[in-house]
Amino acid sequence: MALITCRDLTLSYDGNVVISQLSFQVNSGDYLCIVGENGSGKSTLLKAILSLKSPDRGEIRFHEGLKQEEIGYLPQQTEAQKDFPANVWEVVLSGCLNSKRLCPCYSKEDRARARANMEKLEIADLARACFRELSGGQQRRVLLARALCAAKRLLLLDEPFAGLDPVITHDLHGIVKELNDEGSTIIMVSHDLSGAIAHASHILHLQKGPLFFGTVSDYLQSSPGMRFLGEA
Repeated sequence: MALITCRDLTLSYDGNVVISQLSFQVNSGDYLCIVGENGSGKSTLLKAILSLKSPDRGEIRFHEGLKQEEIGYLPQQTEAQKDFPANVWEVVLSGCLNSKRLCPCYSKEDRARARANMEKLEIADLARACFRELSGGQQRRVLLARALCAAKRLLLLDEPFAGLDPVITHDLHGIVKELNDEGSTIIMVSHDLSGAIAHASHILHLQKGPLFFGTVSDYLQSSPGMRFLGEA
């Protein structure tokens, strides 16, 4: 069943068209990985899905009653985020604000959700630790737990493993795959093509010229896939 449909989508960044006439569909339970060269519009597309960016043309439609407050989002990490002056518990719990609207008070259910996600990400023992004093891998786990607190039905991840060492990247790939296996729909931007092929169900390859959207197995046989993998 379709959860998101993009039809004839055109998007610009800094006045330049980066995506033109893009059409694809994400179904409930899919794990879509968006790949492509720098500047191909990957992050811009995520912002459009979040309604943070308006399309030049075309449309993005939500189905099955999906609402913006049911979407969790992990953006690319900035230097400002790394120095966030709060403890781990406060950062994770703040993800529940996504669905609060006019009521900023946390409920018993919110606190239980935050604790459960911290346990899932194996950071429960860091609850009182200062976020900015954590390692890069620990910070990424905290921010992923925060995004999970917001994600009721859909999780958007923008380069979640950038700058991390291979061991931590492997572990976090496994966690995201487990979330997908448990029923979460995932859309992830990544430069880690090997990880995308190993775990995703679908690939969207953004590039100049013909785009590719389809299953991982079809992508491996496609000209964009073979060229990007260096097999052409």
